[in-house]
This record gives sequence, structure tokens and C-alpha cells, in this order.
Amino acid sequence: MHERTSSKRAASRLSRLTTALVLSASALLSANGPAHAAAPMDPLPADIPDYQAALDLVRSADVHDTVCRFLSVPVPQGDGVGTPQPIPDKADPCEGMPAFTVKDPLALNEITPGFAAGTSPPIATEAVKLTHLVSALSAPVNGRNATVMLAPTQGGGWHLAAVREGDSDATYAGRATVGTLVFAEPQIRGWYQLRLTTVEPLNDQARQGLNGQSSVSLSAYQKLLEVRYADKLPGSAYDTMGMSSGYGAAKKTEDAPSSTPVLVAGSGAALALAGGAFAFRRRRRGTIA
Repeated sequence: MHERTSSKRAASRLSRLTTALVLSASALLSANGPAHAAAPMDPLPADIPDYQAALDLVRSADVHDTVCRFLSVPVPQGDGVGTPQPIPDKADPCEGMPAFTVKDPLALNEITPGFAAGTSPPIATEAVKLTHLVSALSAPVNGRNATVMLAPTQGGGWHLAAVREGDSDATYAGRATVGTLVFAEPQIRGWYQLRLTTVEPLNDQARQGLNGQSSVSLSAYQKLLEVRYADKLPGSAYDTMGMSSGYGAAKKTEDAPSSTPVLVAGSGAALALAGGAFAFRRRRRGTIA
């Protein structure tokens, strides 16, 4: 039964992504058509399952209060191995803070393990997958921005996975347009735009990931990934030695009680939710999770 459910979900995801790509391709073609032709709507929300549930979540009081708790701690400093900072447990976590709202969630697409390993064909529906949703704040709060990250819930819907410093994830995710997909290679923090079968870099890390090229074919990009990750995929010696953490894993902080909200110093620090408790979330370069 579990295998049958997983197969249905995979087929559903493939169908949604294929539909979005078809609509996007149609939009590109129609762009050269008559000037009076109406532009199609952005297909992105159609590619996000349970989107209304995600909207309701980012607009909820619980998420708003969690962001306030996150912002109540000074900006983390250091290399990510500092002492945990307790987050004040106030009756009203937003007391004294300027009013803010959380923007509508955007898709965060990432490269798939099969594509990086070279076992999946170099086509968009196999190369990237929707892994999270990200929402930035409507405006900085006391000079700071934050990103709300949602993860899919088993059985449908979304749950709060993390609140992170800055808004770069949402900024890059928001650069998707009709006719393109934006995706991340989180191991190097690279962001790319996929235009039909052409991969273009959106930041310096991505440009380095393409060896300085302004664009490459999807198949050429796959070859670059194989070189980077062939010896670091799950099951490899690199993985079994415990060197990989995976992008999606939220690690609990060992030096503080799990019931106490904490923020660990470091530029990669964030509040995460793991088993109902706040935890430290950190990215490490390594394998495709």
C-alpha cells in the first residue's frame, strides 16, 4: 500500500511539473505572436500541491509568532559552532516589534539525486523537484529580513520547517517567470534558471558551478554534477564516514534542552522545527540528500 501511495504521489508531482512546463513553453511561443494575444497566467501555483493550505499557514498567528521569536535574538555571528542563544519566552513574542506580514510562498526547486548521479535522463521533470516553499517578510523588521520555510507533510499539506536569516532563497525563487523554472544546487548554494533545456546561472556560486559559462545545456550541466557528486552520493564512502548532512536535515542542538527555543551562532543558523521542538539548522557542503 505504501509503495502504491508513493507511486501515485510521484506520478502526481510529475504531472504537475509537466503541466507547468508545457504552459511555460506555450507562453514562450506565444510571446512572438500577435501583440493583442493575452499573456497566460503564471503556472507556478498550479505546480504547488495544497497551495491554499500553505497560504493559510504562512498567514497564521503561529508562524507570525515564531518569526517574532526568531527576530528577538540578535543576528548570529561566528562560524556556526557558537554557544546556543536562548530565545526569550514572552507571552507576546511580537511585543515592541514593527508590524509585518509574510509574503505568499514560492516554490523552492532543487536538483534530484538521480539527476546528479546520472541515472535520470536530462529532462526538466527528472532534473528538479519541489522540496520546500519559501516566504520572505513583507518588509525588514528592525533592519533584518527572514525567510519562512515550509516542508511537505506526509499525507498532504505543509508544515513549518524553519525560519532563516535573510531573504535570498525567496528572492531567487521569485525570479521564476512564465517560460522558466528556477532551481537550487544547495550543496554550493548555487541558483539557476532553466529555460526549456538551457541552464543559466543566477549567482556567483552558480557561475562557478558552470565553470564560468553563461549557459549550458541541461545534459552538460548533468555531466558537471556527476563530476562534483559522483563520489559523495548516499552510500558512498564519503557518506558512510558521516561527512554528509544533506540539505533537508534539521539537526537538534545537543547542548541545550529540546524544549528550549535556541539559536546557534553562525551565518548558516536558523530556527528549525524537528519533532515539535526548535532546533539548529545548518547547511554543509556534501551529498545530495
